[in-house]
Amino acid sequence: MEFGIFTVGDVTADPTTGRTPSEHERIKATLAIAEKAEEVGLDVFATGEHHNPPFVPSSPTTLLGYLAARTDRLTLSTSTTLITTNDPVKIAEDFAYLQHLADGRVDLMLGRGNTGPVYPWFGQDIRQGIPLAIENYALLHRLWREGTVDWEGKFRGPLQGFTATPRPLDGVPPFVWHGSIRSPEIAEQAAYYGDGFFHNNIFWPMSHTRRMIRLYRTRFTHHGHGAPDQAIVGLGGQAFIRPNSQDAVREFRPYFDNAPVYGHGPSLEEFAEQTPLTVGSPQQVIERTLGFRDAVGDYQRQLFLMDHAGLPLKTVLEQLDLLGGEVVPALRKEFAALRPPGVPASAPPHPAVAAREAGPGTDAA
Repeated sequence: MEFGIFTVGDVTADPTTGRTPSEHERIKATLAIAEKAEEVGLDVFATGEHHNPPFVPSSPTTLLGYLAARTDRLTLSTSTTLITTNDPVKIAEDFAYLQHLADGRVDLMLGRGNTGPVYPWFGQDIRQGIPLAIENYALLHRLWREGTVDWEGKFRGPLQGFTATPRPLDGVPPFVWHGSIRSPEIAEQAAYYGDGFFHNNIFWPMSHTRRMIRLYRTRFTHHGHGAPDQAIVGLGGQAFIRPNSQDAVREFRPYFDNAPVYGHGPSLEEFAEQTPLTVGSPQQVIERTLGFRDAVGDYQRQLFLMDHAGLPLKTVLEQLDLLGGEVVPALRKEFAALRPPGVPASAPPHPAVAAREAGPGTDAA
């Protein structure tokens, strides 16, 4: 099973000091966080895509391309890439290029985003969000798999004899996750193509997450891709960890109360009860995360949000030490023991990555 972190890249004042980092500081901190993720043994680093304050990650492939040169093992991903407002031709070429830079250590999560004004900024209509996601991915899927594409749709100009360059590394496109919090149409899209489905369940009760994952698994089987437990599922989550649970709650409370995403709403206790947010000791995070399996079955990727709401870089790095040193090793062991034979343990890696992991002289297949 894969474990990692994702960032939304918010630039938020630290409520305990009143200081707001500069955009430059936040970007550099993101690099340090990603490199720390590899250092502590995590598998995945994923960045969001935003084009509005108070967020900075407007160019995910720039960030991930830099990290490709600074890391050796980490899977570089997104959380999410905006399939609705990015041109699918540009996505096809950017991520194929990134594949080559990272020797295959790349996948991506496609989504519609959560910021309404971004649509007109890029010449689109939010009321067409779902049709845009469906049409644009249909084109992206072909661009990575066909050398020459003739295409005509509703939302962009036609293509005649077009070849996206560079071609995917060794002819194998990046693995795609379709990310959604609330849209069954996106679960259906993931199932139709046999791609992964990622439910970022940081805002919703597990009962909702359970329904979305069940729909995806059922439709995955309907479309002939395998049994429901063969479907590739990822979950988001959020944790704040200290050796002592009381210290964790005390330290995290001012950040929670002022967070731009969910501050000034339910109390920390209410939110933790109603959603997967876990603020406490390593053992509490382990037990809560293992409980996700009870809701959705065996799944393949768990990403944690660790660096938002103004948390200083020093605190985030301490969080990653606890996550990588105590939480993830226990989760790996427990999830592996529970996983039935034949159920995928991770999303399929690129063949170049699988060959390296298999070692010299070993048939990775």
